[in-house]
Amino acid sequence: MAELLKIKSKVKDFQQEYVYRNGQAEETRQKENQAATRIQSWFRACKVRAYLSYLHKKAIIIQKIWRGFTARARFRQMVKAAYFIMKMNFYEEMAVRIQRRWRGFFVRKYIHNFYARKSYLEGLLRKNELVRRELDELEELQRRERDCLGMVKAQIAKVYQAHRLHHLLSTKQCPGVFNSPFRPAPHEMEQLLRQVKYQAPTRLAPRGRACLLGMPGPAAPSFPGTPESPWIKTTRTCCSSRPVLPPIASKKQQPGKVWEQHVHCPDLTLRLQTSHTHLEEVQNQLRRHEFMGLHRGTL
Repeated sequence: MAELLKIKSKVKDFQQEYVYRNGQAEETRQKENQAATRIQSWFRACKVRAYLSYLHKKAIIIQKIWRGFTARARFRQMVKAAYFIMKMNFYEEMAVRIQRRWRGFFVRKYIHNFYARKSYLEGLLRKNELVRRELDELEELQRRERDCLGMVKAQIAKVYQAHRLHHLLSTKQCPGVFNSPFRPAPHEMEQLLRQVKYQAPTRLAPRGRACLLGMPGPAAPSFPGTPESPWIKTTRTCCSSRPVLPPIASKKQQPGKVWEQHVHCPDLTLRLQTSHTHLEEVQNQLRRHEFMGLHRGTL
């Protein structure tokens, strides 16, 4: 009961306190409302700013991932293109190398065959050796002919000079100019003067340089042969005073034909027109004929 009495005594104080505090609350309600509004706005602003910062960070992450993805895809395409170009360059280089090898093989085998060219050159060398040998023989033959012709001309000139100087022949009473007693042996001209016979000139020889040198001129009488030939022994008939009868008409060969038959040159054009492998072909043909003959003999 005591407690209840204490509480009833304090009810009036409580009511007065309540009225006082409600009055103060009504007085400060506007300020508190404004302060609450301000606190709420600040808090909401901080919350919004935090949310925007979070969204910005997430957007940056998304952009970074997307840009990385697109860059990697673009780089992958660039790598593929570069690899394709490198592969095509490699294939092209290999194709060029294969074509070079094939063209070289084809040219060496079918167009410029090394072994065929080598055999051709060897055959050409053999052909050249044969031709050069024949040309050397022909040159030697022509040189001999020229030497013989020169010797014949020199001997004819000596015979002609001996005919011209026949009056210088030595006799038993008086030695000649070419048979000096101081010589151990007679001169060659003395021997020639003894072999030839005197022949009276039929007409005057022209006084030219050839006559001064002792060479027969175009109008001088001809004396065929050499001292050793039988023509000199038969000069008596030519030197006789009897008229010489004309020769019997007969076919005489032209001097050009006689000289062509005397100095016969082998026909080199026919040899040059033959193939350089003519010798090998003939040998193969002979072997083939021998093989066929042996085969027929065995059958």
